Amino acid sequence: MAKELSPFKQKILLLLLSGIAISLSYSPKLHYQIIKGLIKDWKKINQKKLNKEIQGLYWSKLVSLRKNSDGSFTMVLTEKGKLKSLTYHFQQMKIDSSFWDKKWRVIIFDIPEKLRKGRDALREKLKKLGFYELQKSVFIFPYECEKEINFLIEFFHLKKYVRYAILEKIDNELHLRKIFNLT
Repeated sequence: MAKELSPFKQKILLLLLSGIAISLSYSPKLHYQIIKGLIKDWKKINQKKLNKEIQGLYWSKLVSLRKNSDGSFTMVLTEKGKLKSLTYHFQQMKIDSSFWDKKWRVIIFDIPEKLRKGRDALREKLKKLGFYELQKSVFIFPYECEKEINFLIEFFHLKKYVRYAILEKIDNELHLRKIFNLT
């Protein structure tokens, strides 16, 4: 079994993964959110400890150094490092539930039996994140969560089987408001 990484190394991997997220995102709003989080986390890092931990990540083959034409170096996540950082991101995932815009997010899926493990894992993660199960493969949530859902369906390789919708009205809204403690 592979040795677990320290919380500090996990944070470094997640910071590097943020760089990948920026490059894959087309939304300036999302770029801003990612960069804002990066700056906040970067200020908390002890530089001496950072250098020591980066060296450990390099030796564990989770990151590699690439020499640039100007003589500087760029640290890059290896495939092994990407997988490890995605796993930590998945485990720490939370959805901001501080503001309700009076819309409902609905996740609908029809995942074939051959992908049962992915289907069950997605269903379990949605429950842990606080989604309410309307039906066996229909979940609802009152807060913005599109990027988290996109991450989950990519993580489980289920993109073609999962739909994301935003509703302004649903017939059992009073019941749902009670479930989510919304006034």
